[in-house]
Amino acid sequence: MENNLWKHILTVRESSPLVHSITNYVVMNNTANALLAIGASPIMAHAKSEMEEMVSISHSLVVNIGTLDEYWAESMLLAVKKANSLNKPWVLDPVGAGATSYRDTVLSELLTLNPTVIRGNASEVIALAKANITATKGVDSTAKSDEAIEAAENLVRNYGSIVCISGETDIIINDKQGIFLKNGHEMMTKVTGLGCTASALIGAFIGVIENKTEAVATAMSLLSISGELASNLSDGPGSLQLHIIDKLYNITEQEFSDHLKLSY
Repeated sequence: MENNLWKHILTVRESSPLVHSITNYVVMNNTANALLAIGASPIMAHAKSEMEEMVSISHSLVVNIGTLDEYWAESMLLAVKKANSLNKPWVLDPVGAGATSYRDTVLSELLTLNPTVIRGNASEVIALAKANITATKGVDSTAKSDEAIEAAENLVRNYGSIVCISGETDIIINDKQGIFLKNGHEMMTKVTGLGCTASALIGAFIGVIENKTEAVATAMSLLSISGELASNLSDGPGSLQLHIIDKLYNITEQEFSDHLKLSY
């Protein structure tokens, strides 16, 4: 797999996939800039009247429930149903899963539509699988990523999704294997929305890469390695955010291969 990841990065740069994101107000600017930096084309739209048309022209869909409301929930369901009808891949980012009953109700509806990829922190993945092992504290995880492996395996079995658990170690679970990525930097936890950025990048890669597991692994390793390299240039979270966007744009094959820490 490792030999394919850089090829996938070049594929996104060359093909510029259009990623339709129904995402939260907090991260729209950050995720759009990250998508542009890797060579993808972002569009942020949530009007119900244009959902089906927007999905039709996009390579993939990202559904992020961070700033959820009743109108957006309807738009999300319309968009996902259209994506499924066109056999287009989509990502579910279950921000704050387990925090409120309304949030969980919407997530239950979205899960029945079989996300291509689910990406969340450990607490969100556990809550999504109804494991009730731990609580969600806002959008931050109160569990370590390896504590959510069983919950992730349940989601894979029940919905056929690839599940990505973000954390100090990023863990990607499909129906055959687990992939462990140990890149990144602690300072990344002090920048809001980097998990949402990860979901957006996954959307770009699954839109043009046939092997969806490799697509997820590429997106996660690209962001975490960029964060790791950017931390060397940063005095704190503010400048880190800036340098991550730059590194997503100018990372070299040598930098990527030298720093990749992937295991099975």
